[in-house]
Amino acid sequence: MSEILRWLVDVGRYFLRTIDVPLLLALVALMAIGLAVLYSAGGESQGTRLMLAQGARFGVGLAAMWALSRVTPLRLRAWTPGMFLASLVPLVLVLMIGSGKHGNHWIDLKFFYLQPAELMKITLPMMMAWYLHSEPLPPRIRTVLVSCVLIGVPTLLILLQPDFGTAMLVMASGVFALLLAGLPWWWVGVAAGGVAAAAPVAWMWFLRPYQKDRILTFLNPETDPLGTGWNIIQSKIAIGGGGMTGKGWGQGTQSHLNFVPEHTTDFIFAVLSEELGWIGVAVVLALYLFVVGRCLWVAMDARDTYSRLLAGSLGMAFFVYVIVNGGMISGLLPVVGVPMPLLSYGGTSAVSLLAGLGLVMSVRAHRPVHGY
Repeated sequence: MSEILRWLVDVGRYFLRTIDVPLLLALVALMAIGLAVLYSAGGESQGTRLMLAQGARFGVGLAAMWALSRVTPLRLRAWTPGMFLASLVPLVLVLMIGSGKHGNHWIDLKFFYLQPAELMKITLPMMMAWYLHSEPLPPRIRTVLVSCVLIGVPTLLILLQPDFGTAMLVMASGVFALLLAGLPWWWVGVAAGGVAAAAPVAWMWFLRPYQKDRILTFLNPETDPLGTGWNIIQSKIAIGGGGMTGKGWGQGTQSHLNFVPEHTTDFIFAVLSEELGWIGVAVVLALYLFVVGRCLWVAMDARDTYSRLLAGSLGMAFFVYVIVNGGMISGLLPVVGVPMPLLSYGGTSAVSLLAGLGLVMSVRAHRPVHGY
C-alpha cells in the first residue's frame, strides 16, 4: 500500500510540477460555479446537455493549460511569430466561409465551431511581448508605430466580421503590453482624442444599424422597452430581484420564464445574480480578482521582458473581460456580446482563456536564475 501511495504522490508531483496550484484552485471554483449556474439556466430540458458539453470544453481547456505550462518561455518566445501568423489565417478565412448572427464570426469544423478571434486573445499578447522584448524600453516612437500595426491588423480583421466588442478586447490586450512596457500616458491621451474625433465619422459610415441601436439603448433603454431595450431592462430586473442572498439555485424567474435573453451565454451573470444574490456575486468577483492579482504577481516576479509583458497583459485582459460583461449586464456599458469568463456557455472562449492562463503558469514555473 505504501508503494502505491508513493507512486501516486510521484505521479501527482509530475503532473502538477508546472501548475500554479492557487491559480488552478480559483479557476476550478469558477468553473464549478459556472457549470452549476449553466445547469440552472438551461432548465430541465437543456441543463444536463449544456453542463456536460461545457464540462468537456473545460476538460480540453485544462489539458491545453497543462500542456502550455510545461513549455518554457524561451521556447514560447521562439514559437511566437509563427503562432501569430498562423492565427491570422482563420481570421481571413472566417470573412469568406464563416457564419454568425450579425456577420461571419465562426467557422464550422463539424465537431465544433471555431471563433478565430478568440485565438488572437492569446497570440496578440504573445506577439507584442516578443516584439517589445528586443526593443529599448520605454517604447520610442518607432516602436509604438510598429506596435500599432501589430495591434491594428487583427483588430481590423475582427471589425470586418463585424465584431466590435471582441475587436476592442483584442486591441486592449495589445495595448496593455505597451502600457506595461512603459508607454507614456500622453500617448493614451492622444489616442483617446483621436477616437473621440473619429466617433462621428464611425457613427455615420461604419457602424451597422444594430450597433447604433445598442448605443442608443445604452443611453436610454426605456425609449424602446419592448424592443431594443428589452435585454438590458430584464437583466437589471434579474439583478435587482436577487437581493442579498438570492432566490435560490434553480429558482430564478427571469431566466426560467425566458425574460432574460441569451441567459446561458452573454447574460448568464444576471442569472447568477438573481439566484445567488449579492453574496454569490461577491464570491465570484473575489475569485476573478484573485485570478487577475495572481497573474500580475507572476508578471512582477518574472525575470525577463517577454515573460513579464505576457503574463501582465493576459491578466489585465482577463480583468477587462469581466468588467465589460459585468458593465454590460448591469447597464453601465453598451451590450457588445462579450461572454463572462468561465461562466458563459461557449467552447472557443473557454479553451482560449484556460490556454492563456497556461502561459502565465509557464512563466511562473520556468523562472530562470538570470534573465535571458
